[in-house]
Amino acid sequence: MKKVLWVLSTVSLFFILSCSKKGNTPTPTPVTTPAYTPPVVASTFAKGADISWVTQMESSGIKFYDKNGNQQDLFALMKSLGINSIRLRAWVNPTAGWNNTADVVAKAIRAKSAGMKVLLDFHYSDTFADPGDQNTPAAWASLDLPHLITAMKNYTVGVLDTLQLNGVTPTWVQVGNETDNGMLFPLGNASNSMANFAALVEAGYTAVKSVNSNIKVIVHVANGYDNSLFEYVFDGLKANGAQWDIIGMSLYPSYETSSVSVTDSECLANINTLIARYSTPVMLVEVGMPESPASASQSFLTDIITKVNSVANGNGLGVFYWEPEAYNNWQSYGLGAFDPTGKPTIAMDAFSGTTN
Repeated sequence: MKKVLWVLSTVSLFFILSCSKKGNTPTPTPVTTPAYTPPVVASTFAKGADISWVTQMESSGIKFYDKNGNQQDLFALMKSLGINSIRLRAWVNPTAGWNNTADVVAKAIRAKSAGMKVLLDFHYSDTFADPGDQNTPAAWASLDLPHLITAMKNYTVGVLDTLQLNGVTPTWVQVGNETDNGMLFPLGNASNSMANFAALVEAGYTAVKSVNSNIKVIVHVANGYDNSLFEYVFDGLKANGAQWDIIGMSLYPSYETSSVSVTDSECLANINTLIARYSTPVMLVEVGMPESPASASQSFLTDIITKVNSVANGNGLGVFYWEPEAYNNWQSYGLGAFDPTGKPTIAMDAFSGTTN
């Protein structure tokens, strides 16, 4: 027993001496990630989302959840995430019915009930209109320009009257969607006739104002970093007597060869140039980034919201995310901001900042 105690004592002494030679092992400093701070924006700044797919997704059984996994109505969820404005596309006579007048009215009522403003986006088509597709609605395809203008005016007034009868007056209305080279082709193709394109924009403008003069009219062009494109469009419209209240932009940095920071900086420079040239405020009515990694999308949104809000005299009016609720590759669209379980990613935190 004494021998055992002697051995234990010797081992203990050796251990103590060994530790005293090596010194105490320092306690690792825990790595902490700084808390995310969303951008603070003006009280009038539109923190928006286009969620036009919502009714079609709901009809397919798709559900939406908050970050804790609780199922929620998408409009209420958007509101809780800091979104204060909803953008809705309007199609004339879509084959499946989605985005027709009845569908638009139903979604606009839900947006208003959730306490959000509405941006109505007239595509003046039966389906998506974009720089490569500006197809005239089938019912209008045989019309000459004067009759096309009449049809466009009547349709515009009819949709807005229907909305107002249901208690919704949009804050903003887009006359066309991504009209880089006009709309309602072939007659409204700007390359063939800028005058025709301008006449159609003016028709939309006057139709909106005839319903409610307080509604702000947007003309929307893609690639917000491309100053030459915007000057081509708006110089042409101005020279041909068309009116607008706001210049609308799209910005999708992941589609560009430049870095996100460069694309954002070029966009801000373009915004300031356009405001000086046309005395018109600017709004980013569409932005998007890949759903994953969400941190990259969050960084982009933080940067572009901060930049647009920084424009002098409040002339950077807002930023709208295009279809953040699209998840699990809905419609083959990978630029949503919800994860595969139907919950918002950290990208949406960029809209949660307070106002000043």
